[in-house]
Amino acid sequence: MAYEWIVDALDETWSAIDRALRSQSPEVYDAPTPCPGWSVRDILGHLVGFELMMSGEPVPEHAGSWPAYVKNPIGEINEAYVVAFRPTPGAELLNLFRTTTLRRLDALRQLDDETWERVGWSPEGERPFHRFQETRVLDSWIHLQDIRDALLEPSDDHGPGEEIVVNRFEAALPYVLAKRARAADGTLVRINLTGRLARSVLIGVEGGRARALEGVDAEPNLEITTPVALFWRRAAGRVTADAFLRASATVVRGDEELARAFADALVIMI
Repeated sequence: MAYEWIVDALDETWSAIDRALRSQSPEVYDAPTPCPGWSVRDILGHLVGFELMMSGEPVPEHAGSWPAYVKNPIGEINEAYVVAFRPTPGAELLNLFRTTTLRRLDALRQLDDETWERVGWSPEGERPFHRFQETRVLDSWIHLQDIRDALLEPSDDHGPGEEIVVNRFEAALPYVLAKRARAADGTLVRINLTGRLARSVLIGVEGGRARALEGVDAEPNLEITTPVALFWRRAAGRVTADAFLRASATVVRGDEELARAFADALVIMI
């Protein structure tokens, strides 16, 4: 199977969530997480619900208004499942998470290459199915870290999920700089990430569009050096722009106004 690596990444990430919670006490499920508005139980409810929806089950009906952190139709779907699962005891919900994800993994492993390439609905619009499932890795891995942070048990065994997350967030940087931060033509920004997945990316803006550049010796208007873990946390909306820019591990050189606009625009997850 051409995209077995995506299924393996989902398997590893979902298994890590199960291991993190399997021996925890009942009150842990009510602990708040860095994901705005959601507890550990809510994250499990979201993950279970989304995979149930992908298996063809209807989205629960929702009565009343949406919380302020729900900002789009996908957020409404997610929140409908979260609310529906809130009365479920944590251990019971974890067991449902295990059976649901194992069933989904088995179904994914049965798909042929043509199905993986087929373009269809995804939260990002019409995309090939493999891109959609890569996004499921991103979402699940970020939520794994949310749970670990809530448990005060951060871990460095980040595996293939982290690579997918950082690569996807890096690929979005030109769009963040040109379209969201509205950097002027001629702007050069260098982002240096430190840590296990360290890299340095130079982005240039021309004609209202930005792209990654290589072999350019010009001095950037802005250079930000920050750890990989802080970068993805800001891109996932888990830390504020202030926390990102003012962290002791972040070094900002150059245009401070542009740095602020870039940090404000950096939240990539929908």
